[in-house]
Amino acid sequence: MATKPPVFKIPKSIGACADKLYETRQRRLEMQKEIDTLSAQETQLKNYIIDTLPKSDASGVAGKLCRVSVVTKKVPQVKDWDAFYKHIKKSGEFELLSRSIGKAAIEERWEAGKKIPGVESFDVTTVSMNKV
Repeated sequence: MATKPPVFKIPKSIGACADKLYETRQRRLEMQKEIDTLSAQETQLKNYIIDTLPKSDASGVAGKLCRVSVVTKKVPQVKDWDAFYKHIKKSGEFELLSRSIGKAAIEERWEAGKKIPGVESFDVTTVSMNKV
């Protein structure tokens, strides 16, 4: 059964909120360094298993906690973008593309005064933080 996280109380003054934001961010960044280290170790272990296991006759290997095996999957990769785009235009199979935009390319065009049909902007409000 999952336990509920402790209730977080926002400090009363806005200055104390700013300090708490800074402390929280610093703590998260410190924890992220630990996570990055663990992630790098995980990647090294996976790569070692991928490089080592297929060379043996085993289809997998078991330790005391788990069993691992190397699995190969087919991943799509476009080799000829012109042919791919031509197919999409002709067939109308736009679901073959992801629904994301080239933010930097759009911003470049906007800075050059160009409009892109169907694209608009919206404002995002964030908090900027600088150590004093």
